Amino acid sequence: MPKEKVTLTLDTDQLEELRSLVGARSLSSTIDQAVGSYLSRLRHLRAVDEWLAELEAEHGPIEPETLEWAARIVDEWEAVGERAEEAI
Repeated sequence: MPKEKVTLTLDTDQLEELRSLVGARSLSSTIDQAVGSYLSRLRHLRAVDEWLAELEAEHGPIEPETLEWAARIVDEWEAVGERAEEAI
């Protein structure tokens, strides 16, 4: 995949922590992988939003309790994913 050089402004504390965690590995590669993961998450959330819109169009408004239940499940999935990333 082609690469493009860019300039980024990052939080100093986060950048220092990232550098200490990746060590000799490529900082650019690490950030590129993080951006890829974030983009994947955004695409997934957009697909869920589109699916919910289709459900509402077909069946009417979704009950708030159902949306809260679904949000809790997503939060649990994210927590599991974060724990898995920390283990790496």
